[in-house]
Amino acid sequence: MLKLAGYWTATCRGSNGEVKGKKEGHNVVTDVGKEFLASFLNSSVAAASTFTMRYVGVGSDSTAEAVSNTALGTELGRHTGTVSYISNQIYQVKATFATGSATGDVSEYGLFSANAAGTILSRDTEGTIAVGSGDTLEVTCQITIA
Repeated sequence: MLKLAGYWTATCRGSNGEVKGKKEGHNVVTDVGKEFLASFLNSSVAAASTFTMRYVGVGSDSTAEAVSNTALGTELGRHTGTVSYISNQIYQVKATFATGSATGDVSEYGLFSANAAGTILSRDTEGTIAVGSGDTLEVTCQITIA
């Protein structure tokens, strides 16, 4: 049986580069995300290039993640991530939110198929990181296919 598992890290750095906060944890893979992957496998056979699961969203809702999630609770920002294959069936997306973006109390993270709306593949909630207007936030999502 094929299983998907995710792992998230988020690091907030101040204007001088010091680490102001760091969170990490496991997420749930959503039902709509699994449907998206099944659809992608079908489209890749037809030589389509519709796989766009590379957008990282952050938000302030601390409600626990669930497989039925279709969005973040309270989204603060979204950014196009850099995609890579790590090894051992790990797909990674890393996004860096520049100063002045995604500011506020960040406690939720999501991986999406579009820069606005789109399908959410996975969602994670962790303790709050306070991101100020002069801070940057680096968020990494790893999805392991086992």
